[in-house]
Amino acid sequence: MSKRRLRHFSFLMILSLLVSSSAFAEDSLTSDLKKMVLIKTIVGEIQPKSVLASPNGLVSAHNMMYKHSVTFYDSNTFELKATVPDRVSLTELGFTGYTGTYQGAPVEGAYSPDGKYLYVTNYAMYGKSFNHEGHDVCSPSSGYDASFLYRINLETFKIDAAYKVGIVPKVVKVTPDNKYILVSNWCSYDLQVISVAAQKVVKKIKIGAYPRGITVSNDSAFAYVAQMGGSVIHQIDLKTFADKTLPIGPNPRALVLSPDQKTIYATLNASGKVVALDLSLNKVVKTVTTGKATRSLDISTDGTALFVVNFNSATLSKIRTSDFKVLQTVKVCPDPIGVTYEPINDRTWVACYKGSIKVFDNK
Repeated sequence: MSKRRLRHFSFLMILSLLVSSSAFAEDSLTSDLKKMVLIKTIVGEIQPKSVLASPNGLVSAHNMMYKHSVTFYDSNTFELKATVPDRVSLTELGFTGYTGTYQGAPVEGAYSPDGKYLYVTNYAMYGKSFNHEGHDVCSPSSGYDASFLYRINLETFKIDAAYKVGIVPKVVKVTPDNKYILVSNWCSYDLQVISVAAQKVVKKIKIGAYPRGITVSNDSAFAYVAQMGGSVIHQIDLKTFADKTLPIGPNPRALVLSPDQKTIYATLNASGKVVALDLSLNKVVKTVTTGKATRSLDISTDGTALFVVNFNSATLSKIRTSDFKVLQTVKVCPDPIGVTYEPINDRTWVACYKGSIKVFDNK
């Protein structure tokens, strides 16, 4: 090999090593050291109330009664993989007393731990015998119709099961051991526990005014439920169903557990704050204001960063969990309502209620 070709080869090798080391350095950064960069705006026949990343490369958007659908996207390419209408025959799904077809209003979703299903709450049902649609201001005595939870098969993208739940169901979670499906019923003031094995409701737990956010410990021992009409969260023992209340601040809406299971993070909707509750002390130890009407939040896989949408500020905020410093706040869209962290590509997806989804890289 000539000296010139050797020098050229050496230069290419050094350049390759520099590029590789730069990529490695970026990948090795913790989430709190990265910045959010907008890379994609998704539009179409959507009006998402929430978005949710699956463990196997899908992101779903739940489009309420405005579009009557759940849309699924490839988390790598952003390609629309499927649109699932919320129209069902309740008779074909095993329920008596219903004729014809019915529509729902998809609010929130939860993936089964095995990745086979997405469970979706419906704010209300539409069709014959559903005449009293629920509202956000309500109580168990309001006389509104009970609704249904759907199960979508992710192999066929078809609704293959339904479960009768309470009035205006909001959040659904599946326990990590795949034993229970938990549903917070906004107007029924309760939490319903559905047995996956029995395929039916096995327990109703009174919560109080406006139960919403749910998070579950990794060992499936405890569920935590936000009582948005109060100032507490409820710690539910999933063996005995005993309920213990933990003070957290007024109007808690969304909840997420830290990866080490030591801290619950919550949005306090009315005050625009995010708080950290230490589970060993059972008290709030950190508080920060991110904007007006903090709605949903999610956490990075490494637990170093929180992503929070501020509905009335039209912004997305990133918080460092170690000291609760707001690292970044970006204008995102009018009425940002939902957020999910997608770990495969290290991206943050935001549901914009006006009809779009914004996707941010974390670099």
